[in-house]
Amino acid sequence: MTDRPPTPTARTIRGQRLVNLVVRGLLRIPGLNRIVGGRLVTLYVVGRQSGRRYAVPVSYLADGPDLLVGTSFGWARNLRTGDRVAVRLKGRLAWADVETSTEEADVVGTFARMAAANPAFARFSRVRVGRDGSADPTDLHAAWAGGARVVRLTPR
Repeated sequence: MTDRPPTPTARTIRGQRLVNLVVRGLLRIPGLNRIVGGRLVTLYVVGRQSGRRYAVPVSYLADGPDLLVGTSFGWARNLRTGDRVAVRLKGRLAWADVETSTEEADVVGTFARMAAANPAFARFSRVRVGRDGSADPTDLHAAWAGGARVVRLTPR
């Protein structure tokens, strides 16, 4: 097991704000939100220092009643275990309890499951998936080493 770099850099993508705006709109349209929302949820995250509210559409994987989110983006640093976050899932606004992990096994395992279940997540997260559906171990480790984390959301 290799140690994670001490200060991983959060990913950003040019044009992401515009993409998020469009996706958030689609997730609010009745009927369409059930189709688009099958793999996407909007999280309403509050910045720890700025106090600014961010509406972030993200891929999720259902794990029983919980939702698993894997991300390398900086907004996730605002979520901590024990927090509560507003979530829009399939058009409905609700609260969810937050549990976060940056442990290698958690990140690698969750990213592998999410990449196998959702090809768009795999591409977005730069995780190659083989023909047999297994995620590339080198890519999974690179995601973790690059600052990826896992957020488990337990709806209330």
